Amino acid sequence: VQLQASGGGSVQAGGSLRLSCAASGRTFSTYTMAWFRQGPGKDREFVAAIWWGTGTTFYGDSVKGRSTISRDNAKNTMYLQMNNLKPDDTAIYFCAATPLKIYGSSLPNEYDYWGQGTQVTVSS
Repeated sequence: VQLQASGGGSVQAGGSLRLSCAASGRTFSTYTMAWFRQGPGKDREFVAAIWWGTGTTFYGDSVKGRSTISRDNAKNTMYLQMNNLKPDDTAIYFCAATPLKIYGSSLPNEYDYWGQGTQVTVSS
């Protein structure tokens, strides 16, 4: 399994970004795919997850109501649309995958495959 994250950048507070994660190497219909982030000096934090087959979604408290996770089956790509960005959203964002069906918030060690990360910087 290979995951390639992209779409990060620098924005001002209140702005929006859409992150992408291109997945390859497997059929992902039974997988859980997720976004995590790691800010400077912080632990890796759960952002959002999606069951690839059903499209069921889960969100971390820090982004709930401001972000939408989705996937495009035809492109084998997962997205994270982030709106109303805040300086606290500044972090490296990673996409991750596991063949397990994980319900709700999850921990990094539950995921087997990781992308390389994309930097998001939000200025005030």
